[in-house]
Amino acid sequence: MLLKELTELEFQQFADTFPTKSLYQSKEYAFVMQRQKFEILFLGLTQNEKILAASLILIDKVHNFKYAYAPRGFLLDYTNFELFELFTKEIKKYLGKRNIIAIKLNPYVLRYTHIPAKRLTRKDSQYDTIFENFGKLGYHHTGYNYFFEAFKPRYEAYITLDVPKQLLFKNIRKEFRTKIRGAEERGMQLYLGTENELDHLYLQTKKKYPRDLAYFKDCYQAFHATGQIDFYYIKLDTAIYLQTMTNRYREQEEICNILSQKLVNQHSQHNEKFLNQKIEADNLFNQYHKELILATNLLKNYPEGMIIASALVVKNRNEAYLLMDGYDTKYKRLNAKHLLIWKLCEHYAQEGFQTFNLGGITDLDLPKNPYRGLNDFKIGFHANVHEYMGDMELITNNTLYFMYRNSIGIRNILKK
Repeated sequence: MLLKELTELEFQQFADTFPTKSLYQSKEYAFVMQRQKFEILFLGLTQNEKILAASLILIDKVHNFKYAYAPRGFLLDYTNFELFELFTKEIKKYLGKRNIIAIKLNPYVLRYTHIPAKRLTRKDSQYDTIFENFGKLGYHHTGYNYFFEAFKPRYEAYITLDVPKQLLFKNIRKEFRTKIRGAEERGMQLYLGTENELDHLYLQTKKKYPRDLAYFKDCYQAFHATGQIDFYYIKLDTAIYLQTMTNRYREQEEICNILSQKLVNQHSQHNEKFLNQKIEADNLFNQYHKELILATNLLKNYPEGMIIASALVVKNRNEAYLLMDGYDTKYKRLNAKHLLIWKLCEHYAQEGFQTFNLGGITDLDLPKNPYRGLNDFKIGFHANVHEYMGDMELITNNTLYFMYRNSIGIRNILKK
């Protein structure tokens, strides 16, 4: 058997036939990361010109030392110890000769499936065997992280789409369904965007994610060439929004007037239930009044409408993957993001996709989780959760790795 560099075509043909393949194990993603200044390699273990295992390798410089990454791990059967052992031996030798100190991978290996709606957790039957195989071959597990410390998210939320549309919507948390309906009534609609409109996504995400506009364009160009990416956005029709809020304001004003008239009745003044209704009605009236002012100003400033939420979605086999999404935080209360996720669910279900992957979340059981809002939002769409193995590191050049680790210690001392 021989480990060799594969052509882009050879790698993609093998990846396309592999049973489980992440979008991060593709030539398109390789193109994106190459534009992000990574050196890329396609490596394959071959026998009689047949590829038995392969991997995309990204190479970066960390403090002048070369370090490699295999996004979502190798394309091989980790339960086949003989094949895994041989691939590890050869890739360690190959990278070591290139003065690459180590390789980190976060394997596409499922540990648990969490089903929050039923409070169930199921462990994958092959996990323990695979984890033990990594240990036997010298890989170091960096731990079961809770947040986003890993190379790729250790937890991902996904929605099962192959159910009737009515059930798909009914499964969503009740308060979310109310917000979705309200967003539509206010004049929001889903539109298919183009590369020229990606700046909206960048502006909506730049405070949260360390990605620039060039990254979004690179992703769009790479995956768009093979028809694997969509850019969608939610646009608010400001004229409809103003008309809706005008109607709601007038209707609520009438309700408040009726309740005020009833208060004239002495008996009603001592009815606690009635008084609570009046207070609630007044609060809603005040809310509509504020929204009416907002709608008036938005129509004045954006007569053609405005984009307030957007998303990049990569289509990988039978899964639609939410690569990046954002919204204008100034208009959070309009719930455009709720509508965006629902409309994407609806769209990709109609297209025949089986799952809609909402991307990374964090550990579900932490009592004090700063990302609880993110978790609750995604779980609220009746999402289940895949929990993966986490990061594995394999040292490929002991001498240089030792120097690298020592240099980190020296730098830390100098900082004190």
